[in-house]
Amino acid sequence: MGVYKTALILGLGVSGEAAARLLLGEGTCVTAVDCCDNADLKNRAEKLEKEGAVVILGSDVLPEGNFEVCIISPGVPSDSAWARTIETRRIEILSELELGASRCECPMLAVTGSNGKSTLSKVCGEAMALAGQRVALAGNYGLPLCAVTGNSAELDWIVLEVSSFQLERVRSFRPRVGVLLNVQPNHLNRHGDMETYMRIKARLFERMEGENRGTRSAECGIENVEGENSEFRVPSSELRTRRGEGDVGIVLDKDLEAVKRLSRGRNRWVTFGLSEQADYRYVDGWICRSISVKGTIFENEVMGLTAAAAVAAIEVCGFDPRAVESAVKSFEPLSHRMQEILRIGGVKFVDDSKATNIAALQAALKMTQGSVRLIAGGLLKEKDLKPPKELLAQKVRKAYLIGKASEEMEVAWRDVVQCSLCVHLEKAVEMAWQEAETGETILLSPGCASFDQFRNFEDRGEQFVRIVKSLNKGGVR
Repeated sequence: MGVYKTALILGLGVSGEAAARLLLGEGTCVTAVDCCDNADLKNRAEKLEKEGAVVILGSDVLPEGNFEVCIISPGVPSDSAWARTIETRRIEILSELELGASRCECPMLAVTGSNGKSTLSKVCGEAMALAGQRVALAGNYGLPLCAVTGNSAELDWIVLEVSSFQLERVRSFRPRVGVLLNVQPNHLNRHGDMETYMRIKARLFERMEGENRGTRSAECGIENVEGENSEFRVPSSELRTRRGEGDVGIVLDKDLEAVKRLSRGRNRWVTFGLSEQADYRYVDGWICRSISVKGTIFENEVMGLTAAAAVAAIEVCGFDPRAVESAVKSFEPLSHRMQEILRIGGVKFVDDSKATNIAALQAALKMTQGSVRLIAGGLLKEKDLKPPKELLAQKVRKAYLIGKASEEMEVAWRDVVQCSLCVHLEKAVEMAWQEAETGETILLSPGCASFDQFRNFEDRGEQFVRIVKSLNKGGVR
């Protein structure tokens, strides 16, 4: 992928701005367009215009011109009117991810999944740093890839969080190591169905090379090699050297066959999971019986899978997996992800605003000890509300429902849990606080997107924190 003379940028969010700046630095004539027009976009536009770009805001009409390439931002769907128009004009379409990767001069560890990928990216980045590596985090977590690749020659690794939106338009994107943490119902309002969603996630591995020569045992650092002597085992140091010869895909054991079928990648495969068949297995606070996560937030089956994936990734990348053990012990959870806010009068308040789908809500309930008063609702991404009903019946004293999905959730769940239609977050928090008993947890885990009432999930979480802190500070109701 060479240098372009002219380029069109669709969408001027953080990734669109980064792509525009990268291309301007290469001498490309850049035109950027966004259908919205607000203070934040005006600020971006002003900066880019000073660097020589043409910026059009608040327009649904694409500019005329024979552009060599169009960089499409993740927020612009592949089947949008803009994308279709560009295709009819026979202009090459690339994602910001694809453009950035084409300029990357160091290996990439790419992480995707429906839930938990930011946490996994952070653990891997911190473990690599503990192993003495010069590492940057980019993509959905950290700066856009286009903003990082300019310094990539000075880095040992980039840990890249990748979304399904970014994978829609990749063609030659090829990470050195790719991790698919999980595939659960998410973004079906954009992708349509689970088969399509899974196929998009599997594109992470599509361009990988390097045949799989063996399968790992349940012990970290040991490989069972296929061939004449299947009992022969290779020590970890030699195994890592051999793995440097090809790309590696890391997936949940139960997803392996489906991912292999959909991706058609020629990479080696490594699995993680809870079963004995997994190459890297989480059991009772341990990964492969040698890496401990006891006493950390990873000491449960939900987060334990994330830790197992991290151990697999770090060892595959060539580093001592004990770096993960050190990283998880000092790990500080990301904001709005099962983050304890306060304890007032024996009641715990937990912010899990990042739970924007039903699978994430289920994970939050599994991780929460004791009785729960659940605040849920918002803008649904999926139609099936049955999966969490068993957990709701087991763990939730009452559900306090907000936002656009509140009535739909109440109809789906009222046979297993008492529900209150609160509409607004403040009313839900206050009602849950008034009714909560000592030892219970008030959990904000919406299971929905936030855009019906908030700017984003961060805004929703911040408002939850503000409301909680404004409650009776003395802890007396």
